[in-house]
Amino acid sequence: MTWWDRLSLIRRHLFVAGLGRGTGAVTEPRGWKSRLEYGLYALFASLTILYVAQLFFGALRLQLGYAQSYASGELLTPTGIWSAPLDDVFIHFDFARATARGYPFQWSEGNGYSSGGTSLLYPFVLALGYWIGFRSLSLMLWASLVACVSCLGFLIGVRRLFSGLPKWTAWLAPPAFLCVGALDWSLFSGMEVALFLGLWGAALVAWDDLMRAPELYPTATKAWPGAARLGICGALLVATRPESALIVALFGCSAAYSVLKRQGRASGLVALVWCGVPAFCVLLGQAITNKILTGDSTAAGALVKLEMHHPHLSRQQVWDAWVFHTKYQVLRITHYHLSEQPGWGWILWGLGALALVPQRTRKYALLLWLSAASWVLVVALNGQVRWQNERYTMPALAWLLMLAALGLGGLLSIVPARASRGVKLHLLQAAFGILAATLFILNQLPRFREQVWFFARASRNIRDQHLTAGSLLKQLRPRRVLVGDAGALTYRSDLPGLDIIGLGGYHDLPFARASQWGVPAALELIERMPVEDRPNAMAIYPSWWGTLPLWFGDALAHIPVRGNVICGGADKVIYKANWQSFDGSSQPLDLTADESVSDELDLADLVSEKQHRFAVEGALGFVTMKLLPNPNDPDRDLWDAGRIVPQGTETAFVLSGEPRRSGRLVVRAAQATRSVLEVFAGGVSLGKITLEPSDGWREVSIQVPPASLGPEVDFRLKQLEGERILYHVWLVQGGAPHGTQTLSKP
Repeated sequence: MTWWDRLSLIRRHLFVAGLGRGTGAVTEPRGWKSRLEYGLYALFASLTILYVAQLFFGALRLQLGYAQSYASGELLTPTGIWSAPLDDVFIHFDFARATARGYPFQWSEGNGYSSGGTSLLYPFVLALGYWIGFRSLSLMLWASLVACVSCLGFLIGVRRLFSGLPKWTAWLAPPAFLCVGALDWSLFSGMEVALFLGLWGAALVAWDDLMRAPELYPTATKAWPGAARLGICGALLVATRPESALIVALFGCSAAYSVLKRQGRASGLVALVWCGVPAFCVLLGQAITNKILTGDSTAAGALVKLEMHHPHLSRQQVWDAWVFHTKYQVLRITHYHLSEQPGWGWILWGLGALALVPQRTRKYALLLWLSAASWVLVVALNGQVRWQNERYTMPALAWLLMLAALGLGGLLSIVPARASRGVKLHLLQAAFGILAATLFILNQLPRFREQVWFFARASRNIRDQHLTAGSLLKQLRPRRVLVGDAGALTYRSDLPGLDIIGLGGYHDLPFARASQWGVPAALELIERMPVEDRPNAMAIYPSWWGTLPLWFGDALAHIPVRGNVICGGADKVIYKANWQSFDGSSQPLDLTADESVSDELDLADLVSEKQHRFAVEGALGFVTMKLLPNPNDPDRDLWDAGRIVPQGTETAFVLSGEPRRSGRLVVRAAQATRSVLEVFAGGVSLGKITLEPSDGWREVSIQVPPASLGPEVDFRLKQLEGERILYHVWLVQGGAPHGTQTLSKP
C-alpha cells in the first residue's frame, strides 16, 4: 500500500459511515451532496440523542429539585446537584477518583488492587473527566457527556448496517436505537453500557472494512492492517465488558474466514491472530494480575455474581438457573420493556427476522442476531441479571432494535422483482412495515414515559439515602467504614471503605469468596485485618446482615428513603463498630503453663482453611457463628465462626507439629445436639471425641502420640453420629498428657 493509499485510508476513516450511491458501498463521502447528507445524518443523530437525554436528565433534575426543596422547606432551583439511578455507578466513580489520584485499579485508596470493577477501561475514561475538573457529583455530568458521545459513535458506526439499502434507510437507526425507555435508562445511567456500544460501533466499521476489503481498498494486498484495527477494537471491548469475549470471537472468526476465502489459509490465519490476540492478551493479563494480587484469577465480580461459583449449587442447579435467566431475559424484555401490553413486543422480533430475508441485509442481520444471542447466553450466568432494570441485557436489546430498523428499512425500500405487480407488493410490504412500527411505538410509549419517571425517582432515592448517608459519614470521619453496597457511600464521604460483599476488595483477603459462604466467613477475614485497619463504622441495611449489627454495632443514625424504587432497604443505618469480641478467639481457653500452640486451623476462615488444605468429603455444609460468654472472663463475650458438618461427612486438613513431642488436638465447639466424631492422624485412628450439648463454649481434646507428629500431619475427622459444628482446631504441644479426652471449663 502506497503512502497515498494510507493517507486516503486515514481520510476515509474520518467519515466512517459515509454511504455511496448505487450499490450502497461504504466510501468516503464525495461531492457536496454526499457530504451534506452525511453531516445532516450526524446532526440528526446528535439532536435525537440530546432530545432523549434531556428528557431523562431533565426529569432527574426536577426530582432532585423537589427533594432539595422538601428538605429546605422552600422552593429551590435544581442547579449544581446531580445523582445517578444506580449505586453501582458510584463504584465506577470510586475507581475513577482513585485512578485520577494515582491509585489505578483501587476501589478505595489504600485497600490495594481490586478486581471488583465491572469494567477495566471505563474508570479511566471517567478519570479523564475528574482530571479536567468534573469533581464530586459533577462527575455524573461528565459520564452523561461520555454517554452522549458514545451513542453518537454507535449511530455513526451502524450506518454500515444499511450499506446494502438506500442511504435514507440509515436515518431509521437513531429513532429505533432510542425509542425504548429501558435501554435509554441504562445508556444515561452513568454505567458503561453507552461506551461499550460506542466501541462496538467502531468494531463494526473495522469488521466491515475487513470483510469488504477488495471493494473498499482495491490496491491493498495485505489483510493484517485491517485485522489489527479490528483486534484493537476487540481489546477495547473486552476491557470495557469482559462478557464481550464471544462478540470479539464472532467478529474475528467471521472476518478471518472471509480473508481465508479470498487470499488463502496463511492470510486467514494471520487475520485471525491479529483479530483475536489483543483481546486475548487483555483477558489473560487481567487473569494473571488477579491471581498474583488477589489469589484468584477470576474477578471478584464474577465470584460474587455468577451462579457457577456458588459453593452450594450443584451442576444441575447451575444449569437450571442459567436456563431460567436466559428465558427471563427474553420474556422480560419482550413482555414488559417493549410493550405496555404483553404480546406487542414480539413485533420487534418479527421485524428483526425479516432482516434475514434480503441478501443485501442478511450478512449484517446474522451478525446482529448472533451478537444478541451470545450476549444473552453469557449474561444468563449472572445471578443478578434480573436486577437493576435488566441493565445487563441492554446491549442485546440495542442490537435487536438495529435488527428491527434493518428489517423495516428493507420493507420500505426493497422492490420485489414481480414485474408490474412489484410496485403493488412493495406498497403492501411498506404499509405492513409502517403499521407494525406504529403499533410498536404506540404500545411502547407508556413504558418510555414510565422509564423517564423511574430514572428520576431512582436518582432521587440514591440522593436521599446513599448520598445523604455519605455526607453524614464525612462529618463523622471514621478511619474506615464497612459497607454492604460499595458505591455512593464511600464516594460521597471520601473515606477508606471495606466492602463486605467483596466487590471493593481489601488487599488479598478473599472477601468475594467469603460472601458466598455468608457473614461469618466475611467476619473471619475482618478478624485477620490489623486492628488499626478494621472499620470503626458500618453503614448497612440491618435486614441484610442478620445478627451482624446486633453483635458488632451501636446505632448512630438512621437514613430513610421515601417512595423507594431502587435502594436495597427503606432504612440505611450508620453504626459505631465494636470488634472486642474477636480478642482471644484465636487461642485455646485451657492451656497448661508449659503448653504452646504449634498450629491452628480457624474454621470458616477461608485463608486459614486454604493454608491448611482443608477439604470436605460429602455434603459441604454451611458456616455459622456464635457470640457466647468467655469461660475465662464471663463478663466479656467471645465470638467465633465455624462449619456445620452433617453426619457421614469427613473433613481433612494438615497441621504442623514438632516431631518426638507429644501433643493434643483441641477442638472448640458449642453443640446444640450430641455429636460423635472419630479422629485420624496420618491414617491412624486416635479415637473418638464426643461433643455434648452446651450453652457455652467447650473445648475438647484428644492425645496425639509423638510418632504421629511432624512438619505436616494429615488429620481427618469422620462424623459418626449427629451433626457437628467446630469453630477452631489447635495442635498444642509441650505439656504433660491429659488423658485421651479432657473437657475445658463449662
